[in-house]
Amino acid sequence: MRAAFTCLALVFGLFTPVLHSQKITVSFPSARSPQPLDGRILFLLSNDPSAEPRMQIDDTPRSQLVFGVTVDGLKPGQPAVIDEHASGYPIRSIRDVPPGDYTVQAVLNIYETFHRGDGKTVKLAPDRGEGQHWNLAPGNLYSAPRKMRVGPDAPPIAVSLDQVIAPIVSEPDTEYVKHIRIQSKLLTEFWGRPMFLSAIVLVPEGFAQHPSAHYPEMVFEGHFPDGFPDFRTIAPDPNLKPDYSERFHLAGYNRIQQQEAYNEYKQWISPGFPRFLVIQIQHANPFYDDSYAVNSANLGPYGDAIETELMPAIEKQFRGIGEGWARFLYGGSTGGWESLAVQMFYPDRYNGAFVACPDPVDFHAYMTADLYNQPNMFYLDGANKHVEQPAMRNYLGQTLISVRDNVAYEAALGDHGRSGEQFDIWQAVYSPVGADGYPKPIIDKATGEIDHATAAYWHDHYDLNAILQRDWDSLGPKLRGKLHLYVGSDDTYFLNDAVYLMEDFLKTTGTPGHGVPYDGEAQYGPRAEHCWNGDPALPNAYSRLHYNTMYIPKIMDRIAKTAPAGADMSWKY
Repeated sequence: MRAAFTCLALVFGLFTPVLHSQKITVSFPSARSPQPLDGRILFLLSNDPSAEPRMQIDDTPRSQLVFGVTVDGLKPGQPAVIDEHASGYPIRSIRDVPPGDYTVQAVLNIYETFHRGDGKTVKLAPDRGEGQHWNLAPGNLYSAPRKMRVGPDAPPIAVSLDQVIAPIVSEPDTEYVKHIRIQSKLLTEFWGRPMFLSAIVLVPEGFAQHPSAHYPEMVFEGHFPDGFPDFRTIAPDPNLKPDYSERFHLAGYNRIQQQEAYNEYKQWISPGFPRFLVIQIQHANPFYDDSYAVNSANLGPYGDAIETELMPAIEKQFRGIGEGWARFLYGGSTGGWESLAVQMFYPDRYNGAFVACPDPVDFHAYMTADLYNQPNMFYLDGANKHVEQPAMRNYLGQTLISVRDNVAYEAALGDHGRSGEQFDIWQAVYSPVGADGYPKPIIDKATGEIDHATAAYWHDHYDLNAILQRDWDSLGPKLRGKLHLYVGSDDTYFLNDAVYLMEDFLKTTGTPGHGVPYDGEAQYGPRAEHCWNGDPALPNAYSRLHYNTMYIPKIMDRIAKTAPAGADMSWKY
């Protein structure tokens, strides 16, 4: 996104800032909660009638307006004031909103108090089955959208949070798609209240008919999954009205998705297709829609909980082979980073990671910033000027959001790293615990100044390339032949830069003084944006729908070469 003024011009046109003196308050009735509530009130303004304002807040130039304030112990009927001190995006202060008629709405993202096992007490929004989306979280309060006048001479605005977001209805098991949920002892001890891990499992054709068979496991890492949209057992709907994908510039992309999902089903059940389990883990937590599948000072021991509690439960219920030679990882973006990190941190438990468009794997290239050598993440310093840095680009290379505005977006949604968005979850996973119990900030969100002491902690614990270089003598033999890296050369979030740095190191392995060769691959998609995953023949619009089948030839070859003598091959029917 561009700087605040440019982004505003995209949405509203040029304007002259005015002093905002209109009184704006938000409250909730006792009928919704007789008890005081903690949380983040998000006051929303929109001039786009196509949807509710709560569905129009994002990090793109299309975003409407949000202003956030944190409330602690807000009583029923007590007004919370939205004034110039509220954190705003894409306009920083409500006093600068151009006068006019807007659709007005408010949401209260409710926080829970956690008395953690590390002695810290924090207030955070627990996941309620929606994957950490404040606008969809069951139990959150909101107001019905209303058309109102906003401006210094307009009447006061009093918004009542008299609606509540309904619970999510659980999806039932089907012949192929199954569900499992366990309470984690490790995470319960850390968070000081019951915590759960879940998974959605795609079982192979013949699963019920072969009760003695055991299966290899493919862990499909990624954001909070709610099913297998890329797997469809019925033919595409011939009456489906075609939509248009702005991301891929394709008309009728919904029809393409249905057809590709149906094609995957037909491949899945075909004679001779390998039989295996696909596992999508649900590990949403009070900070984000997933945990990054590693142990963390702020999130707790998610890595160990997944590996020692959830995976054994899955393997028992769905007859996984449960041995390192028969487990594999793949995923893109967040799932790409997780695939690589899990393979590295638990090297004997997995036999290969197919890492697509991973989140930054070297913090010398933390998107467009070098956390170790730059003083500021928002700008590059020139001789006589600051050069503002982009956080996102489109397929033509045009900047869609700056780092500064991206951080402002998250600051509006929550303070103390509680936005539930990307920079805040990186901070929550990678940082030590701050004195206040929340993640220690990596940057000053107002100025962009980098905390290099915190960056040093990140380097030692979560900079994956730094860890590979530091530990290659011991890690290399366990990772040989297991690392497969894929990224577009024009990745939307500049994630290719960090992969270049990791490949530079991996290419040195096997040379004198650099241990065993990694014997893997690093591939780049020419002119490909986020999230190219290694298919040289198809564009992202199609290859992103093929994760569960595209790496299978390489995986089967790996199994053939590495399975121990007498390995369980009962899945070959």
